[in-house]
Amino acid sequence: MTPPGEYSAQQIKVLKGLEGVRKRPGMYVGDTSTRGLHQIAFEAVDNAVDEALAGYCKNIEVIIHKDGSLSVEDDGRGIPVDVIPSEGKPALEVVMTTLHAGGKFDQLGYKVSGGLHGVGISVTCALSEWMITRVKRDGKIYEQRFSRGLPTSTMKVVGTAEGTGTLQHFKPDPQIFSTCEFSFDILQQRLRELAFLNRGLRITLVDERTDKKQTFEYEGGIKSFVEHLNRNKGPLHDVRYIIGERGKVQVEVAFQYNEGYIENVLAYANNIHTVDGGTHLAGFRAALTRVLNAYAKKAGILKESEGNLSGEDVREGLTAVISVKIPNPEFEGQTKAKLGSAEARGAVEEVVAEALTYYLEENPGPARKIVEKCAQAARAREAARKARDLARRKSALDGGSLPGKLADCSERDPARSEVFLVEGESAGGSAKAGRDRHFQAILPLRGKILNVEKARLDKIVGHEEIRTLITALGAGFQNDFDLSKLRYHRIYIMTDADVDGAHIRTLLLTFFFRYMPKLIEAGHLFIAQPPLYQVRKGKKAVYCYTEEDRDRALAELGEGATIQQYKGLGEMDPEQLWETTMDPERRIVRKVLLDDAVAADEIFTILMGEKVEPRKQFIAENARDVVNLDV
Repeated sequence: MTPPGEYSAQQIKVLKGLEGVRKRPGMYVGDTSTRGLHQIAFEAVDNAVDEALAGYCKNIEVIIHKDGSLSVEDDGRGIPVDVIPSEGKPALEVVMTTLHAGGKFDQLGYKVSGGLHGVGISVTCALSEWMITRVKRDGKIYEQRFSRGLPTSTMKVVGTAEGTGTLQHFKPDPQIFSTCEFSFDILQQRLRELAFLNRGLRITLVDERTDKKQTFEYEGGIKSFVEHLNRNKGPLHDVRYIIGERGKVQVEVAFQYNEGYIENVLAYANNIHTVDGGTHLAGFRAALTRVLNAYAKKAGILKESEGNLSGEDVREGLTAVISVKIPNPEFEGQTKAKLGSAEARGAVEEVVAEALTYYLEENPGPARKIVEKCAQAARAREAARKARDLARRKSALDGGSLPGKLADCSERDPARSEVFLVEGESAGGSAKAGRDRHFQAILPLRGKILNVEKARLDKIVGHEEIRTLITALGAGFQNDFDLSKLRYHRIYIMTDADVDGAHIRTLLLTFFFRYMPKLIEAGHLFIAQPPLYQVRKGKKAVYCYTEEDRDRALAELGEGATIQQYKGLGEMDPEQLWETTMDPERRIVRKVLLDDAVAADEIFTILMGEKVEPRKQFIAENARDVVNLDV
């Protein structure tokens, strides 16, 4: 027996097959909640899309079944079914039950693919209560069944087949996942994205639970993607589509400027959304800045005294999609959020610079519109810099102090500190009196902040309430944002439960999404939920957050119960505000998550942008779904 505390061979546990995946599922799919659940679906989808990348698949069908299972079927070549001599098993069984088994390592089966680590479909198999794989090859249908990563049958022929393809049908394991319910919206977003990125591929999504069906097929590819992203934003010119190849790197870029001020550039490598960019994005930005500067000087739009356009200037109001296909891509980190392949930068920069130079020379009208917009952005940036410098000098004269209206907390560890952004002085007074001063700070905001969706940078920097907010949080904003300097790790938007409160909340969310997205991604932003009603009878009071809560409380307390409706936070005394909305033990809060950046961009454009018509259409389409209507 090994003495206590000693580290020996007896402490080494060897996990065989897919045991390791089941032991530590988060290492393979991120988590065991909604994200991980959908990741096991996307592993199956990505294999089908890799067949499309290889030129063998035209159709993919994804079905959410009534029993909670999900199937993915393609018309690709089908997983090989012949026996692998070294394993003594059919390739199908090896692929489904072995990590790092696949046809993507030596580039013989696939020249380009998204799933390179060979763990994809076997992880789906490991984390499924049951899984059925059917393959159409050689005029036959082959089938094998699995449970939790282990075969429960041998591979057998179950019928004759026309054509080729693979069907993966699985039910997520409730022993692993805290939720096993697939979201139509999450699947739809990724499948639409994949259809845009793979021109001519038809992807169908069916939800048998609700009879919903969507088909995604875009002959325009990423050009259609940019049109989709920009459709409510007032485009300045037609979408420009660029395609080329340098070495083994295939480059596709589509871009279009709009009348707004927000940059929206999405970068992909082998269909993987590289949310943190990387070498392909750097190449695109370098080409854009260099070519537009050269044209601006040559056309006389930018005076010699004005200096060059910066990268920020040339990306204001730009919507673009960059997609590269590259053998053996190098990613930084396990999540594949950033492309590190050096050859991608040079390839993208060369292809874009050449095509963009030609376009500007041949299309002087759109070229002038684009460059004049960039020049205006440069002037606004200079005005914003002066406003920032003025604010910094003022802050220095004040001893570098925090805003006077901020009631700070005594705790100095950001991880233990929280701040409430409160609407108005009245509610701010109640919140200051009711808070726990040790770890809770209060920042009252006067009136409605600027709608940043319609404002240029100089206006935003010059707006007093926004400046106060940026100073209080301490992490800067836009490209200067530094998460490590954030003074509070829990930021609560706390507004009245009426139309004005909802508008202020939306204005703040717009600001955070457009200028501090990393704050949202890191999970630091929350919405406080004050009660709508208090139902009281004698000394017993029940706080109600929905109309259903109110009706239930009325029924429980019985005859003689009275209702107080809270229209504003200022109507609550400090003790009530603490016990309903600020006390960590009892409060109800909603965390702000960014699951779908494309959908979020679209909704903020519709709700807060310049164009009225899309907003009217949105209201008409969603009027029936309104829960709390304040008239």
